[in-house]
Amino acid sequence: MKAKEVHKLSDEEIDVEVQRLRRKSFDLRTQAATEKIQDTSQFRQIRRDVARLLTERSARNND
Repeated sequence: MKAKEVHKLSDEEIDVEVQRLRRKSFDLRTQAATEKIQDTSQFRQIRRDVARLLTERSARNND
């Protein structure tokens, strides 16, 4: 998810997307514990996407 895409989202959409990504992260961690994951770069990408969304949300709250 690019920063331009995040700027276009509404506040509710940001919250929903953060929840979805955190759930996906949890699912990946549980999958990693039980079986081998092919693409481990997903962990990093999800963390960065969550951080990008949370940064945008906090920037909107400070304005």
